Amino acid sequence: MEIAGRGSGHNVGMATHVALLRGINVGGRNKVPMAELRQVVTSLGHTGVTTYIQTGNVLFSTASTSTTELASAVESAITGAFGVRASVVVLTRDELAGVLKDNPYPDEPNPKLVHVVFLNAGPPKDLLDRIAAAESAAAAKGARDTVTAIGHALFLHTPDGYGNSELAQALFRIISAPGQQKKAESLAATARNWATATKLLTLCDEK
Repeated sequence: MEIAGRGSGHNVGMATHVALLRGINVGGRNKVPMAELRQVVTSLGHTGVTTYIQTGNVLFSTASTSTTELASAVESAITGAFGVRASVVVLTRDELAGVLKDNPYPDEPNPKLVHVVFLNAGPPKDLLDRIAAAESAAAAKGARDTVTAIGHALFLHTPDGYGNSELAQALFRIISAPGQQKKAESLAATARNWATATKLLTLCDEK
């Protein structure tokens, strides 16, 4: 497992943001209709609200500069409207671009074999240690899968396929562990494959 650092930018004034919801519309559970989701986000005072595919990707513009407050407000609004508790990670357009620029696996031609786990904070050391242990365990069985932590993101590369990746399953078990969520500031995390992540940036730039 590799860990690298990067700087963070700051946006002033109106900016396009992306809200990434975790765990909605999966296997018939936590159903959130996109049209109603757009209404909920618009009701928070945001403008130009659009969604992309059913996994919960919302693009909007706002004058607010606190992605933490934005995420909290969206989470509360979703719970109030749909009775669904969904973790939300909000990024500015520039933050999303920065994450994508950091991709440590630029030579992987298949966009479904690279996943980005977006976090609302830097991953704590104990979490990284557990991920590194899971990576070593998978490698001992012959897996080529790797995880690289950069800033507020984890990059997962599954060259032999995502669907049968033990490391992918272990990674999400670790992130979702009850111990993680009990902390004062529980870590919000949600994954997107490379195709979806890059499409979201394209949509930001088209707005």
